[in-house]
Amino acid sequence: MQLFHAAASPFVRKVMVVLHETAQLAEVACVPATVSPVGQEGAAHAHNPLGKIPVLTRPDGPALYDSRVICRYLGERAGGALYPAPRIWEVLTLEALADGMMDAAISITYEGRLRPEGGRSQDWIAGQWGKIDRALDALEEGWMSHLAGPLDIGQIAVGCALGYLDFRHDTKDWRQGHGALARWFERFEQRASMRESRPSA
Repeated sequence: MQLFHAAASPFVRKVMVVLHETAQLAEVACVPATVSPVGQEGAAHAHNPLGKIPVLTRPDGPALYDSRVICRYLGERAGGALYPAPRIWEVLTLEALADGMMDAAISITYEGRLRPEGGRSQDWIAGQWGKIDRALDALEEGWMSHLAGPLDIGQIAVGCALGYLDFRHDTKDWRQGHGALARWFERFEQRASMRESRPSA
């Protein structure tokens, strides 16, 4: 299998953490792929018409995208422990919440990098931060007992979302007012899968 990826992407990191946690890392070759919301061609486009990463190609079927599909495939391939049936809807909802945080944070990154300074929308940026702030409050107020439970894809997604905030938006102190979540993340990011997938550039 091949994974088209960029280490800075939190969605790619989510897949990498799943590969580590399910002992499938050796079965996947990572292929660097640079993507942009304004780009029209690249390695990812050949396998995903949306031109987004991650993309997982397989010898026995069509390419898989996006990260939720890839992680579900890898999780099932490893026995399904990351998607426990008794609480599957909670797990998938938590993953969706974390993915939404990543989407908003990446949108802020793109707004700052791809638009000229005079063309950036502060209202757009504020709206994206509003989504992130509400998600952080929801995690702090309603999800801490779940986060403290057995490892699942929801926890992995939250860890990658918080890691991306530290990586690209470290001036935004998400820990302020979210002490329980910050303490959880301090422990979670010490997992070998998180340490080994931490982006450096």
